[in-house]
Amino acid sequence: MIVGTARTAASEWVLEHASKEAGFRGAYFSGSTIGLPDDAELSAASDIDVVVVTEEAESPLKLGKFVYHGALVEVTYLSWNQLASIEEVLASYHLAGSFRVDTIITDPTGHLHRLQTQVSLRFTEQVWVRHRCENALQKIENGLRAIDIDAPLHDKITAWLFPTGVTTHVLLVAALRNPTVRRRYLIACEVLKEYGHADLYEDLLKLLGCAHLTSQRVEHHLEELTRTFDAAAAVGKTPFFFSTDITSVARPIAIDGSLELIQSGFHREAMFWIVATFARCHKILTADASPAIQLALAPAFEAVIADLGITSNSDLIRRADDVLQFLPRLREFTEDLLASNPSIVSKK
Repeated sequence: MIVGTARTAASEWVLEHASKEAGFRGAYFSGSTIGLPDDAELSAASDIDVVVVTEEAESPLKLGKFVYHGALVEVTYLSWNQLASIEEVLASYHLAGSFRVDTIITDPTGHLHRLQTQVSLRFTEQVWVRHRCENALQKIENGLRAIDIDAPLHDKITAWLFPTGVTTHVLLVAALRNPTVRRRYLIACEVLKEYGHADLYEDLLKLLGCAHLTSQRVEHHLEELTRTFDAAAAVGKTPFFFSTDITSVARPIAIDGSLELIQSGFHREAMFWIVATFARCHKILTADASPAIQLALAPAFEAVIADLGITSNSDLIRRADDVLQFLPRLREFTEDLLASNPSIVSKK
């Protein structure tokens, strides 16, 4: 399917369903596909991300992934309050990118178009790029300092993994690249090579714990994840914000997308999403699977995190501290990148 066809399907869903919900204030595209032309081929390991804006003060649980007219669509809800201030959107590394170009599906109030116009005009100003980098850096620090070592293993790993992975987002934001989720390490590698800092990339992989892993070992972990994924998808019923990521519909993204990276020579880059998906599967299994199933699948999860160098709480604390100790160097490089990026506007 081409991107334009998928966008048309997603837009039709918004108009037929979301727009008729109480409190609907508009919708726009987000995610990794917003920079693609309509005639580009949509990978089987990609979906079309849609944000539905609601007047509710708190964003509802995201609807998640589903197939509509043949397109895999992922819908997230966002409170109107989060888009009220142009400055707050410009400073948010998660929100600003979607308004760099016109991604709006429907805008009954006109506010989204006004917001998009202002954000697109000021998106490349150095002051706002720096704000977004700091937003990402703060997310790393806050996340790692909040790890609860008494939490279940899958929750502890998630609490460490995602802030660690945001180290790539700092660089992508500084380079004016989309802070993608599953392919974040691959895109960060491209950025660092472009700026002549491949050595820093190896440090990012060491912080994740996968710099030493072979393709064969990563493929083994993916095979084990496949078993775990299918088991979790079969029993999952408790609603989590990521529930629709662990379903047969989403399987091509989690499993096939990771295999595609491995077969393309980017096995280390595949590890981030492999481990993230493992942890999410085990959260589902803990809630909904029998003790026998949980026991049978636990060793594969323990093996993949052991390969990242985490076998105890002390390992986890040490690894979190390694990332925190790395942040001054990351800040320094980010400043260099901001100064050398010709697309960034420095206003006197």
